[in-house]
Amino acid sequence: MIDTQTKIDFGFRLFQGMQKDNLGYIYRGLFTQSITDSIISLTETNFDAINESSKVKRRVFAIMVECLQNITRHQTDFKEENVSEDDINGIFIIQNKDNGYYITTGNVVNSSTIPKLTEQLNTINSLEKDDLKNYYMQMLERGDVSPKGGAGLGLIDMARKSGNKLSFDFKTINNNLSYFYLHTSISKDPEDQAIHVDLENIKELHELINSKDILLIFNGILNQDSLINLLSIIEGQMIGTIDLKKKVFNVMVEMLQNIVKHATKKENDDTKGNPGIFFMSEKDGAYSLNTGNYISNRIADELSEKIDHVNSLEGDELDLFYSKRLLNFEIDNSKEAGLGIIDLRLKSGNKLEYNIYKVDENLSFFTLQIRL
Repeated sequence: MIDTQTKIDFGFRLFQGMQKDNLGYIYRGLFTQSITDSIISLTETNFDAINESSKVKRRVFAIMVECLQNITRHQTDFKEENVSEDDINGIFIIQNKDNGYYITTGNVVNSSTIPKLTEQLNTINSLEKDDLKNYYMQMLERGDVSPKGGAGLGLIDMARKSGNKLSFDFKTINNNLSYFYLHTSISKDPEDQAIHVDLENIKELHELINSKDILLIFNGILNQDSLINLLSIIEGQMIGTIDLKKKVFNVMVEMLQNIVKHATKKENDDTKGNPGIFFMSEKDGAYSLNTGNYISNRIADELSEKIDHVNSLEGDELDLFYSKRLLNFEIDNSKEAGLGIIDLRLKSGNKLEYNIYKVDENLSFFTLQIRL
């Protein structure tokens, strides 16, 4: 069993890894129209925060819609098969590199479809722009449409709109099923060729988040709009009682608001919001919510003392401390925590697990985990 400290350390390692590979966010689970709409809205919010050009946004959105529809349209109910939910959940990953955006999706397919799918993708990758247009028209005229629609037109459209080859791979699940990974690159400048991405790294990342039971990872600029979109995605994914869902929502809002209102930026960061990471895992109906963000070294010790003090309180002591803090408008005691921290302790019913890592002479990275 992984101890709590290891889980907290994982949050910082995950943030470092996602920053290194420019991973924006990862969603793993069931894909519905509502969830895909929220994923697209979240991307739009992030684009606005980093002042991305309208031209690039339009191209990315067009391909995102096709990728997400492809998963939603073709995800099949494989529950009758002897496989775990980890094996059949879909996945969506977006990266922002210097020269372009990279979208990877994954979903389960029947292994019997692999030869035809491989042949079709190899054909698409062998064609240039004008040939792709002709191939698209041929497929359209032939009318060889599956019961779920498509006829591979979406794959051709992705290649046309991206201007790059489609990368793909498969992973065997059992004798009947395989996992299909599809990777699309969108160059910010259509004249540039996107950098090749090793799908083995994506597959390893997928295995890692499966092993940690992670539903969603967001690494980027957090503001009020992105907070709302993240809540919408989680709402479509959550299981459990109404009371548990309300508790998760309330805690999640408080944790994300903490980043929106109180996180610190690096020097010369002019984005519209604060950088941070949020990830959420679920195992047997229990949830773990995690955040990470930069803080000033000046407040690191004080923050640690505040959380330790709140964690030392139980029951009536905690309620009384909250009431006193609420009515005290002249706080000068370092052990008196902010209302948000006390609220998280009260709402979760568990102690707040945290760590603070010194990054440089000005900043530290603060990770927080709450179990529900």
